[in-house]
Amino acid sequence: MPGIFNMKIDKRIREKAEKIKLLIMDVDGVLTPGYILISSTGSEIKVFDVQDGLGIMLWRKAGLKSAIVTAGRAPAVKYRAECLKVDKVYQHAMKKLIAYGKLKKFFNVSDNQICFIGDDLIDVPILKRVGLPCVVPNGHHDVKGYASYICKTPGGRGAVREVIDLILKAKGVWAEVTKDYIG
Repeated sequence: MPGIFNMKIDKRIREKAEKIKLLIMDVDGVLTPGYILISSTGSEIKVFDVQDGLGIMLWRKAGLKSAIVTAGRAPAVKYRAECLKVDKVYQHAMKKLIAYGKLKKFFNVSDNQICFIGDDLIDVPILKRVGLPCVVPNGHHDVKGYASYICKTPGGRGAVREVIDLILKAKGVWAEVTKDYIG
């Protein structure tokens, strides 16, 4: 079978992934390619990957929770999160660790039950705490040392989907959440 069924998951990563209940994602550089497009009227335009979107829908189908923590603030992020039914969104979170603490409490989860996908220095405080810290390959080189898993797919081009597929496979729920699509 193609795709995720052929993905060989390192034993250490699998053990971490099996425990994950909450996925936290950065936006710029992770859910988007990191470009900030500004129209002639000053409106910010974000570009999101549809495969990440389907991945987040599969994540929800598996009964798992998701959140966005971003230092930026854009109406497009709120809109995309609402469309995908992301459980919690923190924008303009310049100190992401504060939002992280609120998420842990809200979802009643411990560090080892959280996966975070980041790409830059502002993400390091969370990456240092979570059970499965992930970084996109186009992330800042100083951040990659904090990752247990470095995606093969770039941010904004399906990296979130890659991490979701990996976790769902490790948890043994991939076949169930995709059965409507691939039988």
